Amino acid sequence: MAQTLEAPPQAAYQTQPQPQTQPVTSQSISVDIYDQIYNLRGTDPAYIERLAAIVDSKMRAVSALGNTVDSLRVAVLAALNIADELCSARQRYDQVANVAGGLQYSQQSVRTRAGTISHMLDEILEDRKVG
Repeated sequence: MAQTLEAPPQAAYQTQPQPQTQPVTSQSISVDIYDQIYNLRGTDPAYIERLAAIVDSKMRAVSALGNTVDSLRVAVLAALNIADELCSARQRYDQVANVAGGLQYSQQSVRTRAGTISHMLDEILEDRKVG
């Protein structure tokens, strides 16, 4: 049973836009996920194959740990595992972003304080030259 799905462009998962030198063309690719062939379209066949391999691997792991043969049930449990990994990764990202934001604020605070101290020292040294 072959199905056709539209895969999201790889750029949707990148944090910074990549410059494009040529028009993006959608390509068709066949992937095997849990013994089913899916015909997918996307701009990056290697990326689609990588995603399909992740889903296939997750489904096989769920199937090996459970005693269900229902492929829909296996797919839903695999999707829940993948969603859990995504949520955990987003939490880690948010924590790192918060730390980075705090560091940026700290750096700005240190720069401001250093500028103030530098200005004060300049004034003191100027007063000593005059006096």
